[in-house]
Amino acid sequence: MAENEVKRARRTPQERAEAIDVQIGKMETLISGYEAKAKAFKDECDKKIDEARGKIKQLEEKKAAILAPKPPRKPRMTKKQKIEAILKKAQKSGKSAEEIAEALGIDIDIEE
Repeated sequence: MAENEVKRARRTPQERAEAIDVQIGKMETLISGYEAKAKAFKDECDKKIDEARGKIKQLEEKKAAILAPKPPRKPRMTKKQKIEAILKKAQKSGKSAEEIAEALGIDIDIEE
């Protein structure tokens, strides 16, 4: 019986160290894979965070626009006020009443 038993071959310390090196290599590739996944996830999260910050900025601008006081509206001018404003500007530019009337094609006969 003792002759039929096959004895297990003993590995040398160098062989055992090589086997451990192979296991270490496998673990390092596994770690690098995890690190790549973590980096991709971190990049994805950073992208989502940047998008959310952009939306917050837009909402803050919208809020500021809502809360900002609106400028007062310019009052509307009547037809009479517009004509008076035009005549005042023409007089300020140095034109006489006769020149203004002539430019408008109006004949003015002022009799005293």
